This record gives sequence, structure tokens and C-alpha cells, in this order.
Amino acid sequence: MKKLFLFAITVLGFALTSNAQEISKNAIGLRLGDSDGFGAEISYQHALSTANRLEVDLGWRDGNNFDGFKLTGLYQWVFPLDGSFNWYVGAGGGFGSFNYDSSTDPSKDYSDTFVFAAGDIGIEYNFDIPLLISLDFRPELGFGNSTYNNNDLDFDIALGIRYQF
Repeated sequence: MKKLFLFAITVLGFALTSNAQEISKNAIGLRLGDSDGFGAEISYQHALSTANRLEVDLGWRDGNNFDGFKLTGLYQWVFPLDGSFNWYVGAGGGFGSFNYDSSTDPSKDYSDTFVFAAGDIGIEYNFDIPLLISLDFRPELGFGNSTYNNNDLDFDIALGIRYQF
């Protein structure tokens, strides 16, 4: 009985430590990219447990005759791949606003405020120094008032660089 108990404790301990991973308590940095023009987001991540975190991004976008801002919140699940590599998935949403200025016809200028639902999937590398680099894909489904914007689905791809503390 004693041997069985020690064996069970050993197996349980091994199972718990083999799934353990280290995600930093906090990380702040930039998320660079977009699907329709170069944009940047100030990105903050806060660990809730060893495998879950919240990410909040405040971004601005600009393109030809286009500018706007967006606030995004995501809940993420983080899974180890190999060594310092992790992959993650998440879900969330946010809101934003944009303006479009037509350079040829001012009557075609418009603006919109919108809300959106978002998914997130990505891969990240945790360096030995307090640096985290990631590449993610974030599909977003937007809901707004603009009659000019028929494409409410956006595929956002970005590179993230964050300082961990």
C-alpha cells in the first residue's frame, strides 16, 4: 500500500510539472501590423494563472485617407510547444472609431463608431532576457453604423514585441 501511494504521488507530481509553463506576470510592448494599412497597438498582458492571461490593446490605424483607433480586450489560453515556444488561442472583443476622407470628393467622407468580436491564435517565443516576441492572427467581426463599409470581417495579422516584468 505504501509503495502504491508513493507511486501515485510521483506520477501526479510528474504530470503536474510536465504541463507547467512560465508566462510572465505582466508584459507591455507593441503589436505591429494590420490587414488594410500599417498600424500599431500598445499591448499589455496580465497573467491570471500559469496558463491563462488577459491582453488589452489600444491601437491606431492609418492608411490612404483613413485613420482610426481601436480598444481590444482578449482572454487567452497559453500552451507550451517546446522549450521557450508557446502557442495561444483567445477570444474577446472591443470598440473603435474611424474617419475616411476622400481626397477627390468631400461628399464621400464618412466616419463610424463600431464594436467587434475577435478571436486570436498565435505563437510566441520567450527569450532568456525579459523579451517576448509573438506572431498572431486575429479575425474580427465588426458591427457599426456605416452604410459605406460592407466588409465587416477583418483579418488582422501582427508581430508583437513585449517587455516582461
